[in-house]
Amino acid sequence: MNAPTQLQIDIVSDVVCPWCAIGYAQLERAIGKLGDRVEVGVRWHPFQLAPYLPPEGQNVADYTKERYGATPEQSSSSRTRITDAGKELGLEFNFSANSRIYNTRRAHKLLTWAGETGGQTALKKAFFQAYFTEQKNVSDDEVLLDAVETAGLDRAAAAAALDDPRYDAVVDAELAHWLDQNISGVPAFIVNGKYMIPGAQDADTFVRVLEKVMEKEAA
Repeated sequence: MNAPTQLQIDIVSDVVCPWCAIGYAQLERAIGKLGDRVEVGVRWHPFQLAPYLPPEGQNVADYTKERYGATPEQSSSSRTRITDAGKELGLEFNFSANSRIYNTRRAHKLLTWAGETGGQTALKKAFFQAYFTEQKNVSDDEVLLDAVETAGLDRAAAAAALDDPRYDAVVDAELAHWLDQNISGVPAFIVNGKYMIPGAQDADTFVRVLEKVMEKEAA
């Protein structure tokens, strides 16, 4: 039996990006379909959809109008489409007319910290749960630290990380790096540092692309 192909997948995403949650759920399905042919490592990297927002955030409909020119009807239709896509994957998006989008810089600081402890994916999922399902403010430190506990990580260590300027420097450098790589929308999946898969693809598309990568890596 051949040894499994080693794949390192770097995911550039934001905590408040619904297609990032959907795209990762589809990737998980794809990895399951590939079975023991692959061993996959995942690293999460920061991207901010709304870095300019204050702590109280902004109404999602107002945000989509300002950023994309969407009408209230278009914004509502988009949220319905996202909710339906999530249901099929076991993801619960509880959008309402009062849903808000937030600045996620401090969330990214904690994801950077969690990347050093091996709990990064668990924390990312806990942030998705807090934001999309529970409709919580993910720029609020207590919300973030509650998610840290949900992910099974150390709350006190996370609180210290939030006050550590070292993580600010890392997040700044990463944000600049991915913009330099011409990533202007998320999610973006970079496989083995060489192959980029843009957007929230379905599981079968991920399988086809990853199989092609596996062939290239074997050659």
